[in-house]
Amino acid sequence: MQLPTPEDLKKRRNELGLTQSDLAKRAGVSQPLIARIESGDVDPRLSTVRKILDAFEEAEKEQQIIIRDLMHSPVLHVSPEDSVEEVVNLMHVHGFSQIPVLDRGIPVGSVSEDMIVKLMGESKKKSISQLKVSGIMGESFPTVAPGISISVVSHILEGNPAVLVVEKGTVVGVVTKHDVMKLLQGQ
Repeated sequence: MQLPTPEDLKKRRNELGLTQSDLAKRAGVSQPLIARIESGDVDPRLSTVRKILDAFEEAEKEQQIIIRDLMHSPVLHVSPEDSVEEVVNLMHVHGFSQIPVLDRGIPVGSVSEDMIVKLMGESKKKSISQLKVSGIMGESFPTVAPGISISVVSHILEGNPAVLVVEKGTVVGVVTKHDVMKLLQGQ
């Protein structure tokens, strides 16, 4: 077995679309060490090379998983005209902590448990249950195409609770942080 050269490691990292920081995080080493290995300033231990190669393998597997294979469909959603009470009931029945708001199939917002709890705390009215979703909804979840890789969606999910999958202008699926976490159980 021939060990990869620093140039080989850098080339493979770039082919996988990983930054030095991404690779370092995946391999459990520091970014400066990756930079020094790639520049040839340091000769890494065999165990470090193994960690880097394992990180490459993991990244390749992730890129082979596309969102179409992971998404849930059909997408349960609410409309802007629904009441908060209807949203709460739907979320409770299905065990959701957030739900997209669609207007004739187009994403226009989202509602989360956190939003509703905050609204209850701020509301001077005794009941917010009859308010319309349009009056309380937050921003829509980001959207992606069904053929995009799990690695791209994972990065989007770092700052969002869910991602909607849109094909030809129509919402066809949804992926949540929970769905991505379930992938780990299969490994």
